[in-house]
Amino acid sequence: MIKPVITKSVFIALIYLPGALICLSLLSSLLCPGGQTGSLFPVIGVSESAAAEQGLKAGMVDPKSGKKIKYWVAPMDPAYIRNEPGKSPMGMDLVPVYKEEGEEKEPAFTIRIDPITIQNMGVRLGSVKRETLTKTIRTFGNITYDETSIYTMNTKFNGWIEQLYVNFVGEKVKKGQPLFDIYSPELVSAQEEYLLALQQQTSLSGSSYHDIREGARRLLEASRTRLRYWDLSDSQIKQIKQIKKAGKVKKTLTIYSPVTGVVIKKQAFEGHFVKAGEHQYEIADLSTVWVDVEVYEYELPWVRMGMKADMELAYIPGKRFTGKILYIYPFLTAKTRTARLRLAFANSDYQLKPGMYANIYISSTLAKETLVVPQEAVIDSGVRKVVFVALGQGKFQPREVKLGVEGNNYQFQVLDGLSEGEEIVVSAQFMLDSESRLREAISKMLEIRRQSSTRSHAGESHQIVGDDLDLSNKTMEMQDIKEDDLDLTDITMEETP
Repeated sequence: MIKPVITKSVFIALIYLPGALICLSLLSSLLCPGGQTGSLFPVIGVSESAAAEQGLKAGMVDPKSGKKIKYWVAPMDPAYIRNEPGKSPMGMDLVPVYKEEGEEKEPAFTIRIDPITIQNMGVRLGSVKRETLTKTIRTFGNITYDETSIYTMNTKFNGWIEQLYVNFVGEKVKKGQPLFDIYSPELVSAQEEYLLALQQQTSLSGSSYHDIREGARRLLEASRTRLRYWDLSDSQIKQIKQIKKAGKVKKTLTIYSPVTGVVIKKQAFEGHFVKAGEHQYEIADLSTVWVDVEVYEYELPWVRMGMKADMELAYIPGKRFTGKILYIYPFLTAKTRTARLRLAFANSDYQLKPGMYANIYISSTLAKETLVVPQEAVIDSGVRKVVFVALGQGKFQPREVKLGVEGNNYQFQVLDGLSEGEEIVVSAQFMLDSESRLREAISKMLEIRRQSSTRSHAGESHQIVGDDLDLSNKTMEMQDIKEDDLDLTDITMEETP
């Protein structure tokens, strides 16, 4: 009995060939529906599509479609391009690419897509509009006191507080309302001096000597001025004058509030010894409040003093307060790289309370009647910005644009590259960009090939494009394959030379 002699390479090929053919057949049916590429089994014979394309070259008219052929390309590798039909390195039939009508008049990066593909890709279109571009800066603020409306209450003499009329922080006071009574030996002495000067001036007013009358008058004026310097009002000085009939001065003096507001700090207590200059009360006028906010450094060009600002509070939902930017601080916070703003808001009903947190909205008009496009329409590579323009009939063209600032609703200002009313792609433009770049690259590759072909010898029919290799004349061998699980008892293996 003669045992079959099978080489190792032939045996491995017999094992793996059926599975490989099935995989290639599935790829062919998925990637090239309708049998555009023909059969993928070169071992059986020449495919039907290859037989139909015998004698066709790039630039000829395909009798089946009636269109002019540009080139043949591999279905799985768009960079593998040839001037005639053949096989790709994967063994697949090359697919013809046809010229479209009017294509030669358009740039290489212009692409055409049929309506069904456009719908499947989810391409949506928008338009270039001309409108006023605004930007709203949203930030966070803290309500605080108007520093120009904070007053401190103190005395310019030492003394003891005899009685308090305002007893706690937060109490509202009105201008002229009594705060406390104070006893001061210095003040009592000043009152007595004033009364003596008043009596002397009265007694000497009838003197025949001018110098005596003038001296008495000056002494009275000096004593009155001393009381004024201690912040006694004219009405209080008149009260001292009225007690002359009683024959003794008043022990205590009442201190009155100079403003209307709210007590925000209190150091005064009954029986407390008061030193000259010590702050007994701090009173803030809350009819106007400030709001301290911070904005980022890049937002500074869009804010200016006097701009309108809106504020919302969590405890009054749905209501907005209107104020303005009062001051822009001339320095930045180094750690956060933010600039501080001071806003002013009216607070006649005291709804705005210092210490509250608030949401601030600052609206600024960036440009009037300018071209704008949606942010989603722009492909920003970091080097250039591209927008795809719909030319109609399924044609799309990338357009490099120059953009300005970004406004509300994610809109960009267009400085150059687009015109009003042009239709632009606002979705799926990344797939269009890939196809456009591929078309442009293939066009450049074909141009290089044509230039190389004119300089090559007449006998050369194929050119290598880019890094692609034509492997049609090469053979592949499988080496170093071990099958330890195969039962090879009745088969003799011989190595191929």
